[in-house]
Amino acid sequence: MSSRATRENEAYTLEVDKGRLIVKAFGRWNLDTVKDIDSALTADLEKLGYGPGEADSEASFEQVVFDFEGLEGIDTAGAYVLTRALGCHDGYCRMWSLVNSKKGQRSLMSVAAEASQEMEAAPKVPWFAPIERLGHGTMRGLSEAYDTIVFFGQFSVVLVKMILQPHRIRWKSVVALIEEVGLDAMPIVVILSFFIGAVIAFMGSDLLEVLGFQVFVVDLVGVSVLREFAVLITAILLAGRSNSAFTAQIGSMKMRQEIDAMTVIGLDTNETLVAPRALACLVSAPILTFAAMMAGILGGLLVCWTQDISPVLFTARLTEVVDVKHFWVGMVKAPVYGLVVAIIGCRQGLAVGGSVESLGSRTTTSVVQAIFTVIFLDALFAMMFLEMGV
Repeated sequence: MSSRATRENEAYTLEVDKGRLIVKAFGRWNLDTVKDIDSALTADLEKLGYGPGEADSEASFEQVVFDFEGLEGIDTAGAYVLTRALGCHDGYCRMWSLVNSKKGQRSLMSVAAEASQEMEAAPKVPWFAPIERLGHGTMRGLSEAYDTIVFFGQFSVVLVKMILQPHRIRWKSVVALIEEVGLDAMPIVVILSFFIGAVIAFMGSDLLEVLGFQVFVVDLVGVSVLREFAVLITAILLAGRSNSAFTAQIGSMKMRQEIDAMTVIGLDTNETLVAPRALACLVSAPILTFAAMMAGILGGLLVCWTQDISPVLFTARLTEVVDVKHFWVGMVKAPVYGLVVAIIGCRQGLAVGGSVESLGSRTTTSVVQAIFTVIFLDALFAMMFLEMGV
């Protein structure tokens, strides 16, 4: 017993007869026209009950006939849209044939049909997927924190041994790294801190002038630069510049199996690779922080000068009101941040696998972890100093 159903559109006609779907295409089926045709064709197929994945339904057909008699032109986009009628799913497609076609159209349809058959359906995302992803991310973060703490403990043991036996310290490497980490980074630290101090002075002057307390901008610049901004800018630049360099250097050695060779001949990587970099950051961070403090205050002074606060008044107010404890708070935090940045950079470098992708991923992770840890420690220092009344 035969059944017959028809759906018409200006670009095509769908006709079902005796278990066959006959698709007659008209006009041009190319990239510029198939967008609207695709949505209309999908909707009409669903209305007929012959959408993708319906091969096992009662009204299913097993063969599709494409009639290209009225077709003016077709490209790969149009051919792919037409293969929607094949109902491909899970590697299955209905049988198809082509009538009234021109040269090349059959091969084009064959390629499109094969591509449709090879495409896998997108997996369904469960409703709890975001929660699951959050859980996995949390566990990865905790695992990274644990591994970093363990690595820091291992390095601390090596550091104590080197302090008790100074001849084990590789002074040439330490001095060379101090130049690379400290002196080479000095210009960018000074310039950035100068502009930070200037911005603080601009914003503070604008706000305090309304209240009639413009002179207090000196206090704002002094306290914020000495206590927070100078050391934070230094630590963040170390994280972005030196930390990433440490990870890339050690990671490259790991990829070339130089780390394995050092282990085989009995060299401790913590002593030969990590310790010089950690000591270099430990020494360089306070030096860079001091330079950042001076540059930030100079930037604030120049801006205040343009706001009718003379350099003499600025200096007098700074020395009179801003306590020296703010300077020491910033200087105390500097070596801690420098050591943390170096430890994270070296650990991520030693964790690099054998691929370039792993090196890039670990370098990115290294910078993000270092900046996050610095800001987290800064918050802890702020609460600690607040409780101490400093």
